[in-house]
Amino acid sequence: MNQALADVIAANRLEKLDDNLFRGYGTWGSSVRLYGGQVLSQAMSASQQTVPEPFVLHSMHAYFMRPGDPARAVIYDVDIIREGKSFVTRRVVARQHGAAIFSCQLSYQKPEPGFDHQAPMPQVPGPEGLPTDDELVSAALYDSRVPAESRLSPGWPIEYRQLDPVDLVNPGRHSAECQIWFRAGDTVEGSLALHQQLLAFASDHNILVTALRPHGVSFTTPGMQIATLDHAIWFHRPFRIDDWLLYVVESPSACNARGLGLGRVYDRAGVLVASVSQEGLIRQRPV
Repeated sequence: MNQALADVIAANRLEKLDDNLFRGYGTWGSSVRLYGGQVLSQAMSASQQTVPEPFVLHSMHAYFMRPGDPARAVIYDVDIIREGKSFVTRRVVARQHGAAIFSCQLSYQKPEPGFDHQAPMPQVPGPEGLPTDDELVSAALYDSRVPAESRLSPGWPIEYRQLDPVDLVNPGRHSAECQIWFRAGDTVEGSLALHQQLLAFASDHNILVTALRPHGVSFTTPGMQIATLDHAIWFHRPFRIDDWLLYVVESPSACNARGLGLGRVYDRAGVLVASVSQEGLIRQRPV
């Protein structure tokens, strides 16, 4: 198996410290801070361990408050908010160094029949033949002009293939939208819950930087300060993270040093499986 993916999956098997209290460790990110998608994924794992079958996660709303320290464990404290007949609710607070770095609320529903419609998937070329993000960013991320906090390790656990990638070192101006094919870097065995965790992990990449595309900068531009403030995911229908998924992202607004990204995730057959939103800090400091 792709080693980075195996490490992410293993790290999501959190250590249980007490009732509703778990400990996890980061395996992905920069030398300066944890990758936010891994905190999302592990918080989801912690909450799912407290929810009985047949309830299935349908939404998660999260806030990032402090950068995660990659050298320290993360403590996930799950609060049992509601136990209903059709829905159950959990709240998770992630802590390091005695302070909250992240919090989220998650809602689970017992599956039931109902009305069904969806926005159609755009007609775009398939992933075959497109370069991967790993190939696109390997040189740029280690360019001497790229700050250390923007450098990620090569060998991603998720394979991304963008239809209209930005040159990270010499970005031009692009429309505030993009389409990205993605899938896990290897076969994933496990329940829908694990596939949801890995989609949460994957969804934190490429969404906020879409707000930079019209401005001729990238996340590697010297002086760029980018940090996620909040992130929400709605799961609509079952899917597999190891089959190709299309991430359709647009940024309807950037202002007040914040950018907003909205995303829809489709499977290869055109079924809408999830929706995502993220707002974050996008600030260019003097260098």
